[in-house]
Amino acid sequence: MGYSARYHATSLIAVFLALAVGILIGAEFGGAALSETRKNLEESLVGNLQEARARADAISGELGRANEFDEKVYPVLTRDRLLGKRVAIVALGELSSEITSAVESALGPTGAKLVGVGVVREPVDTNGLAGELSNTRFAELRTVPEQLTQLGVGVGRQIVIGGTLPELVRGQLFSRASGEFGALDAVIVVRGQPEGMGPVQRSTANQLETALLKGMTAPRVPVVGVEATGTEPSSIGFFQSNNLSSVDDINTTAGAVAMVAALGGAEGSFGVKSSADRLLPDLLGPGG
Repeated sequence: MGYSARYHATSLIAVFLALAVGILIGAEFGGAALSETRKNLEESLVGNLQEARARADAISGELGRANEFDEKVYPVLTRDRLLGKRVAIVALGELSSEITSAVESALGPTGAKLVGVGVVREPVDTNGLAGELSNTRFAELRTVPEQLTQLGVGVGRQIVIGGTLPELVRGQLFSRASGEFGALDAVIVVRGQPEGMGPVQRSTANQLETALLKGMTAPRVPVVGVEATGTEPSSIGFFQSNNLSSVDDINTTAGAVAMVAALGGAEGSFGVKSSADRLLPDLLGPGG
């Protein structure tokens, strides 16, 4: 009995010693393996980082050259293309500073004058409009949908050719407006319906938007819908359904060229999205 206990104890000690030796040996060889693996990984990561930096430098150089090319060529392509033409921006819902800056930059060399900017209030304030028009034939537009359509067509037409109706509803129809409308040679349309509108509000906004575009296109001046490449959801389908030429990449040089051409009368859907017919319209020679 005593022998068995001593043998058992000795066996346990041997097992623990073997485990200890195994751990030490494993640690020694494992540490070397881990060290080698870490070294290889570090060398690989450093190589990848250097390659990425080189690629980034190359792309940066290419982008710089492309920007320089754009800056030199764009004014040549568009100089005086719209000389003396009066242009306005009408935004349906919202107008971002990105779009405003892109449009202003695009028009810069063309000789066009941006004479007015109006942002149509959405959701549509039908109560305010009805109150403003209480002594006119549009007094019941809150309850008679046809009157809202008639109002939109009338305002859209007079935005282009001039008239008193846009000024009469200026405070209620537009969330902001500057400059003047009337005697326009072309109109740029931007669409940015606010999020959070309910089904009835969105239906009313769509009705008014469609009526405004019908009125603006009636005088047969170019009306061009524009948006940036990152605009979501896209409104190009809406512009197409209302017979507008469109540009879906106004934030690019190609988009700026296409917009100028469309304002000059080129027809089609231009840009880089799947809804576009082609990138650019047929280009003329240098202006001037």
